[in-house]
Amino acid sequence: MRNTYFSTKKRLFAMFVAIAFIFFVIFLRLGYIQIVWGKKLQTRALEQWTRDLPVTADRGDITDTNGIVFASSGTSYTVYVRPNSVSNHSLVAELLSQALKLSYQDVYDKVTAKISENTIKRKITVEEANLIRSYNLEGVYLAADTSREYVYGDFLSQVLGFVSSDNTGQSGLEAYYDKYLRGVDGAILTPSDLVGKELEGESAYYTPPVSGLNVVTTIDFRIQRVVENVLDLVMQGHSPKGARCIVVNPQTGEVLAMSSKPSVDLNNLPRDNIGELMASTKNMLITDVYEPGSTFKVLTAAAMLEEYARGNPKAHSASYVFPNNANFRIVDGSRVKCWTTHTSSKHCNQNLGDALNNSCNPIFTDIGLSLGKETMYKYLSAFGYGAVSGIDFAGEQAGLLVAESAVTNGDLARISFGQTIAVTPLQLAMATSAAVNGGLLMQPYLVKEIRTQEGELVKKCYPTVRQRAISEKVSRELAGLLENVVTNGSGKQAYIEGFKVGGKTGTAQKYENGHIAVGKYVSSFVGFFPADNPQYLALMLVDEPTGAHYGSTVAAPYAKMIFQQIINYKNLKPA
Repeated sequence: MRNTYFSTKKRLFAMFVAIAFIFFVIFLRLGYIQIVWGKKLQTRALEQWTRDLPVTADRGDITDTNGIVFASSGTSYTVYVRPNSVSNHSLVAELLSQALKLSYQDVYDKVTAKISENTIKRKITVEEANLIRSYNLEGVYLAADTSREYVYGDFLSQVLGFVSSDNTGQSGLEAYYDKYLRGVDGAILTPSDLVGKELEGESAYYTPPVSGLNVVTTIDFRIQRVVENVLDLVMQGHSPKGARCIVVNPQTGEVLAMSSKPSVDLNNLPRDNIGELMASTKNMLITDVYEPGSTFKVLTAAAMLEEYARGNPKAHSASYVFPNNANFRIVDGSRVKCWTTHTSSKHCNQNLGDALNNSCNPIFTDIGLSLGKETMYKYLSAFGYGAVSGIDFAGEQAGLLVAESAVTNGDLARISFGQTIAVTPLQLAMATSAAVNGGLLMQPYLVKEIRTQEGELVKKCYPTVRQRAISEKVSRELAGLLENVVTNGSGKQAYIEGFKVGGKTGTAQKYENGHIAVGKYVSSFVGFFPADNPQYLALMLVDEPTGAHYGSTVAAPYAKMIFQQIINYKNLKPA
């Protein structure tokens, strides 16, 4: 009997523990559902018993450095239909197809579809929306939407980029800064039954959208307008394949203007042709490479002067006179020629300044071979070649360099005067800036601030020094030599009376299928002012001009036009 009593007591205790454990597990599960799943389940319940109309957030503006608007959001509407709430499908289809200029059958199919909600048309005008609203159609709804508007059409188009039909950035600054620009959409929630029919007597809920942030660029509208107009003149005067220009502040890395022609109207994009769309909106100043030609000689000159200042016995001072006056050099059995026959006495007994003035290839061949590939590649790296600049823009290319271990003397000879190397225009502009701004390689940037719609500062970008390329003393010396190129040398067509303008011309042959393309050139000029404290640097590129093709005659005069108009705009006085 005693054993039975204790056995029963044990069984009851075990049963009590089991029941307590089960309730404990149930309470844990309920707690988990309430705390962890609560919001998700509430959302699912809301989705089952409501139908929502999205309210698209206004995308933030993109402006120039002074607040002039380049891209903004305009009001448009989207038409929705809830088939279960429509009583007269034929009438609704007829009126909507007429108002929106759509096929009656297409609209009718959407109005009678066995789904809770269907979109009839996006991005309709205010006038179309008002007309549909006047019909007071049961089951038809209008949702506020936004459409991207580019104030100046094809102005700055490859930099700004474009958005998709749902207002998501697809290229350019629109894509790179999309997370700041896009905002947060709102919604109108309407109580409904399980088949999507609205419940009578119930009120709709409104969740307001949050507008995107405004992006303030480093672009100066008036300088950009000058560049755009000058490039139009280049296209008209030389009928090239294309023309491009970038203007930067050498001291800070701010991009003040950037344009490529031909351009594209961002309000009328060829969206039905993806290949054409991507080609016409590509920013070739950042994404494409080219063989720079003689504008690259600035680097070779900088390397020689810096190495001389450091005591390298293989380097020479600027006053050193190179003894060989022939218009070619034989390197590894190959002839490396100058662009001219050297019949002019100007190409005899040249120092570095003369060689820059005359753009003499043999002298730069001598410099490169004397310094050697290790030293030359050290300066390629110091000036940012072979690496991306870090600009706030997607798709930047690093350029093309022959691997140092594979470089022959012939390669080195040609690299020294801008052949056998491919760079982006942005790389060359920033490298030249480093050569003349005191020796600092700056990181270029396109956006300086991000602000709320009320003007509150959210983010600010500052000038960034990537590294020192050369000493300040050598930089000043080199800037003086390049000023002389404009005053007395090949860059004379960029000369402006009373202003210290420096620069270097370039004329590079193009290659197709590994061979020189006869008659096809990239004509260029990189210039800056004032030479003793550069504040503006412009790189002008003309791709395959017809007729004249030298950078001194095709590119330099147009850089001068840009500088003259900047001088007028800023009301700068002669030195």
